[in-house]
Amino acid sequence: MSVYEFSAPLLNGEHVSLGKWRGRVLLIVNTASACGLTPQYAGLQKLHEKLERDGLTVLGFPCNQFMSQEMGTESEITRFCRENFGVTFPMFSKVNVNGGKAHPLFRHLKKKKRGLLGTPMIKWNFTKFLVNREGQTVARYAPKVVPESLEGHIRKLL
Repeated sequence: MSVYEFSAPLLNGEHVSLGKWRGRVLLIVNTASACGLTPQYAGLQKLHEKLERDGLTVLGFPCNQFMSQEMGTESEITRFCRENFGVTFPMFSKVNVNGGKAHPLFRHLKKKKRGLLGTPMIKWNFTKFLVNREGQTVARYAPKVVPESLEGHIRKLL
């Protein structure tokens, strides 16, 4: 099973299959607008701009499960990301990443790449999953790992 088998609505309401990005390297991130790590949006955007032509797409999935740090509506999240960080990469509607209502994509990602000490649970905003061109999850990065530090890992897959 690959990530291409999952779908989700974008912030604009358009429902898309991740198959749209088949053959590209994906960096899938659970995001939040009111988190101490929110400035990582800038690094994600830089990676997206720098490596998009080579085959990278960053996919952002807002999540309100961690101390209610993403309480905005879809339009508020869109405006916040554009105005503060110039985000142009695809952003999806809010999802749950943990628990019984976790989005199936995140259940899949967590099953493929567990966190520290083998736990599948996502512990905070800005957990990052790196997916190769075949749709296979190859790495998971902790929230405090800054996007810019992933460039070398991503280039190996491009």
